[in-house]
Amino acid sequence: MGSVVSRAELADLAARLRAEGKKIVTTNGCFDLLHVGHVRSLNAASRLGDVLIIGLNSDLSVRKLKGPSRPITPEGERAEILCNLRCVDFVTIFPEDTPVEFLKLVKPDVHAKGADYKREALAETPVVESWGGRVELLPLVPDHSTSSLVEKLSDRGD
Repeated sequence: MGSVVSRAELADLAARLRAEGKKIVTTNGCFDLLHVGHVRSLNAASRLGDVLIIGLNSDLSVRKLKGPSRPITPEGERAEILCNLRCVDFVTIFPEDTPVEFLKLVKPDVHAKGADYKREALAETPVVESWGGRVELLPLVPDHSTSSLVEKLSDRGD
């Protein structure tokens, strides 16, 4: 089972893992209403290295990104759910709109994102590449997103 780590603990944790020779993989997102697309993506990300650290958008940053009705699930619960996935080693919550500050603390070998993004359009890419890391785009699971789930639920009136 994974664990939630504070921002203050993050740099020391990453340094310790690196000293142990671990290949660190990161990914980030809102992970509001966890679905099979998330699970498959996280499993794929974890196979890229030895340790998977997730940067989880705080409730405030989710509202900025997704609108006032989101998140549906509070950050503490989202973090707890993610920590209970076998492929997840650590979760940290970040308040910014982008994961750049989270990445600067961890300095991952690989940062994984979904293929709905373009490597050159990500704020993360130049940061991760600055220390020799790489950004890896993962295949998407068609028709599986939190936004599509929310839309289906509102269309049904549930």
